Amino acid sequence: MSGLYMMVTITSRKHMPAFKKNYRENQVEVGTVSLGMGTASSSILDYMGLEDDEKSICFHFVTAATWKKVKKSLQNQLRIDVPGTGIVFVIPMSSIGGKRELGFLVQGQEFVREEESTLKETRHELIVAIANYGYNTQVMKAAEEGGATGGTVLHGKGVGMKRAEQFLGVSLVSEKELILIVARSEQKNAIMQAIMEKAGITSKAGTIVFSLPVTDTAGLRILEDTEENQ
Repeated sequence: MSGLYMMVTITSRKHMPAFKKNYRENQVEVGTVSLGMGTASSSILDYMGLEDDEKSICFHFVTAATWKKVKKSLQNQLRIDVPGTGIVFVIPMSSIGGKRELGFLVQGQEFVREEESTLKETRHELIVAIANYGYNTQVMKAAEEGGATGGTVLHGKGVGMKRAEQFLGVSLVSEKELILIVARSEQKNAIMQAIMEKAGITSKAGTIVFSLPVTDTAGLRILEDTEENQ
């Protein structure tokens, strides 16, 4: 999936509206917002000019060309290089489940789909499923049938969902759940396919699924050794 990235924004909750406005102006429409808490000490917060450690974490999807434009805009308009404004970073994507889903995520951005990309020596992938609220059990059941051994669920809110019907032929609710699954690279396709077939975009779960490369892991060796010895 050369040239396509997941853009992650972490900023205070009061600043997030300005970021979302900036993204819309740069044709970045679709994303998911979750809430979080920062871990910085009060002295660090004072130094950076922050009043509290309540955070918004926003996930969007951008092409290489869009990211270059967005980065320049963040620096010039939102002064992101000033301490306390927030941070934004991108992670290369390896695959997205479905052509319609890809079109929905990158709407407004010029992108030509290429072959799936993999990093050298990458043994694992992070599978991310974004589902309608209340359907994480259905998604995990499908993932387990595809070979997954477990996952983690986060609560979030979708943005840009009103345009889903135009691209997908279905309407999507704004309340979302993010299901994170770390799996071996050779299992990725089976897990994603199972989610698409049994909890995909046309089901009540309304799930969009994609994957990100994982360069290294800790804590999975014992589980994998057990599976290999069965």
